[in-house]
Amino acid sequence: MLLGRAADTEPSSVNLVLDTTTAGEFDAGLELAPSTPILSHVYFPTAGGAVNDVFGVDLGTPAGRGRARFLSHPQGPAELTRRDDLAGVVLLAVPPWEELLAFDRRGRPLDLTVVDADPPTESLPE
Repeated sequence: MLLGRAADTEPSSVNLVLDTTTAGEFDAGLELAPSTPILSHVYFPTAGGAVNDVFGVDLGTPAGRGRARFLSHPQGPAELTRRDDLAGVVLLAVPPWEELLAFDRRGRPLDLTVVDADPPTESLPE
């Protein structure tokens, strides 16, 4: 989904907030430690955009969430730059939009494993 969004948005860049669910919360029998964070949620910048534009308050991301980001660099480079919004973990894509690169906030490469699993179903309390 992230790579497709980057391709569809080109030549503009993409900057999305990502959040995690721990492996132990998934129903699938993942061969990971239960505390392993899995990027499972995407918060789009248009949610709460009017309030953010006027007051600088991001209502599109729940408080305390979103410690990762997805960025695209349509013109390159395949590394973080000083102009990027950083987070604890940053996923980056560059054309031809075939792979995700992972970095820490200092631009050091991280290992990334793609997990084919559906996140747990969530609902709002009544």
